[in-house]
Amino acid sequence: MSVTASSGVLRADFVFRTLVDVYGLRHYCYMYGDGVQSPTLRVHPGDEMVLRLRNELPQSGDLSAPNERPFPHAHSMEIAGPCGGGRLYASSTNLHFHGMHISPACHQDDVVSTLVEPSGGWYEYRFKIPKDQPPGLYWYHPHPHGFSEAQVLGGASGALIVEGIERANPKVAGLGERVLVLRDQVVPGLTEATEDAGPGKDISLNFVPVMYPIYRPAVMQGRSGQREFWRVLNASADTYFDLQLRTGQTIQNIPYPQRLEVVALDGVPSPSAMVTHVLIPPGGRAEFLVTMPPQTVFAQLVTQRYDTGPDGESTPYRVIANIESKPDGPLAASVIPGVPREWVTTLVTPLAAAALAALKPARQRKLYFSETHQDPEDPASLATYYITVSGQTPKAFDMNFKKANITVKQGTVEDWVVENRANEAHAFHIHQLHFQVMERDGKATYDPSLRDTIDLPFWNGKGAYPSVKLRMDFRSPEIAGTFLYHCHILEHEDGGMMGVIRVKP
Repeated sequence: MSVTASSGVLRADFVFRTLVDVYGLRHYCYMYGDGVQSPTLRVHPGDEMVLRLRNELPQSGDLSAPNERPFPHAHSMEIAGPCGGGRLYASSTNLHFHGMHISPACHQDDVVSTLVEPSGGWYEYRFKIPKDQPPGLYWYHPHPHGFSEAQVLGGASGALIVEGIERANPKVAGLGERVLVLRDQVVPGLTEATEDAGPGKDISLNFVPVMYPIYRPAVMQGRSGQREFWRVLNASADTYFDLQLRTGQTIQNIPYPQRLEVVALDGVPSPSAMVTHVLIPPGGRAEFLVTMPPQTVFAQLVTQRYDTGPDGESTPYRVIANIESKPDGPLAASVIPGVPREWVTTLVTPLAAAALAALKPARQRKLYFSETHQDPEDPASLATYYITVSGQTPKAFDMNFKKANITVKQGTVEDWVVENRANEAHAFHIHQLHFQVMERDGKATYDPSLRDTIDLPFWNGKGAYPSVKLRMDFRSPEIAGTFLYHCHILEHEDGGMMGVIRVKP
């Protein structure tokens, strides 16, 4: 279900609840209206969003379940003030609007000093969608440090769409749209070490579980030969998805990979690119065009195996959904509007990356991912994770920080080189803005996309560290303030792999 802005305002009330299922897993959900879970929010640039959140988690904070993780360092914070306060513990929550270029101020997109405590009444988020917010797929999820992974693993997340992508790419106009939300959760009955070494976490598609060991896929039904627009959100806490659409049968009984026409990444329209697979790290999004197969052709949406390294979590090949096409099959639930003739001369062209690449950076910085384990011989032992600015001492993030790790001037752009010095993959994300990938491993990429989340493969212990050079865009006046950058594998973020940036007006 979607909640759509009316007369320039989107209003919604979410109640945040939890339960433990028959497998002993704790689930979290945003309940809207009469039992709707985590609806898709749909707005236009310039709209106002008024979202009220009431936390109905148990006040005791006793949320013990397999997806509540211990940490080797303390997570503490006491807040009293206009942003909503209290003590940070397992029943605390808040909301982050991932990828949105909105202010990190109170009641907007602040997760540094906002805690919504249980039974504290309604907490109101109120902000305007910037008129220059790129049209595309974004999302919302909780961000209480130390407890983000458990709440997102439990299912607390939803899609947020900024309308108007047909103006950036008329190819999507008139097409049926599918919003596909991928999530993960722990495997019932398995230890974390067993899960990491073998099956990885269980996954789901729009709340339909694909569970170990049977891995029964979801089912997607559609109309044969119909061109569709798929908007895919990786709302998992820790899992990478390397998506591929496979159809037909080869002699080896393996379906052929089909070409996907990618038209947007991380919410920002980009020039069309034909690919046979698309890697989406945790927190990332991809939007692409597909053609539903003929009725007699076998088809599946799969995620390929992704190697996260010797200290990483297993991400095996899995079938996410079997696709059933029929000549009279159902059309996609919603249709992207057509492009009126008078818009032809005012189409929003996807040239933002080219414009950003042409700017001169005010300076260059280097950051790096690293980690330590309580037992250096056991990668499954409790770990502390770090993201460190070169020249500073590695330190696990502390919500009681006194000073930002990085201070920049609003209106500038900078180049950040981010290295991965760990034996497992990480995913760099920064709040409030997008960046362009200029180089990977020291080589120019010529990537025309803008991102807010990017994968960094693991270091194999030999040679140079895997790295990316990112052109960071601090030009928007909306983003002045203090916010966060971190690894979007939420086990790592909660485990300390986060830093603070202050953008000065």
